[in-house]
Amino acid sequence: MPYVMVQIPNTPAPTSPSAPRSVPTSADVARLAGVSRATVSYVLNDTSAVRISEPTRRRVHRAAEELGYVPHAAARSLRAGHSRMVLMPAPPVPAGPLHSQFVHDFQGALSRLDYTVVQYGNCGLHGDEAARAWAELRPVAVLVPGPGLGPRGVAVLKRSGARAVVTFGTEPVDGAHALLTDHAGVGRGAARHLYARGRRRIGVVVPEEPGLETFSAPRLDGAREAVHGTGATVTALPLAYTEESAAALAARWRDLGLDGVFAYNDEYAMLLMSALQDEGVRVPEDAAVIGADDLMLARLLRPRLSTVRITLPSGRGLAELVDRAVRNPGATPESHELFDATVVQRDST
Repeated sequence: MPYVMVQIPNTPAPTSPSAPRSVPTSADVARLAGVSRATVSYVLNDTSAVRISEPTRRRVHRAAEELGYVPHAAARSLRAGHSRMVLMPAPPVPAGPLHSQFVHDFQGALSRLDYTVVQYGNCGLHGDEAARAWAELRPVAVLVPGPGLGPRGVAVLKRSGARAVVTFGTEPVDGAHALLTDHAGVGRGAARHLYARGRRRIGVVVPEEPGLETFSAPRLDGAREAVHGTGATVTALPLAYTEESAAALAARWRDLGLDGVFAYNDEYAMLLMSALQDEGVRVPEDAAVIGADDLMLARLLRPRLSTVRITLPSGRGLAELVDRAVRNPGATPESHELFDATVVQRDST
């Protein structure tokens, strides 16, 4: 049987539209912009130590945009000797408007200092166990949102390259910078205000939602401390954040014999005050009500809600603390009071 030899041209297979394209590099940007790779690095990393003309900067940015090039964070970290990632684990409880605004301002301030803020979702880990999970990401700084982290966890984070560990809580942790939260002071201020308004049988709302005991327990302790030795009484009032729970508490209000209540915060205060009014309990005549946080909605209620205003520091100040710690990781840890608490009297008391 005869054989016929056929020569097949060595032509490349057509590229599929879905085939992955090669990742553009800084060398590609440099060629397209007609500059050196060093110039690309200076421009895209916004290096202020080297002067680059504005036309050159525009040319580099146009080339990077056309190619879809972005700098490689890992390579940048290798050059710097550390990452620019600041890790913010999610708080153990849902964050309210006050905390959310604070985090927004802080993230903006860190971005202006050339850090990248990464929020870490709550994955059920706590304390030192959580620290090991955070360390896997090799952040340059970690902001721990609640209690539980101990000196061992701080050491794990620092051995992994974290130059700054900042904790939020009532007590400092060895090796970490501390932002101290005086929730007992919030309770003291609220109870003192109710006492000064003539209230002697004071209730304090204790939320039943898991995790909030970190804040509610010291607020209750502070209220008890404020009236200790005066003859006034403080009664803990467990309350879930539901209309049904508030209605049940309001239904037995007269049996409790209370004439004032610190409702933990403005949100619980609004919930309870509405239920009390539905039950025919007059505010403030029968029961004075005070919250905390000074939310906008508190001023829109009728009667307008008295509150404990919590003033948080500027995001810029906290960002500068992180930056100082990153630049000088061997410095003695700093401790700062995170907020001031001031009573704002309105119609509900």
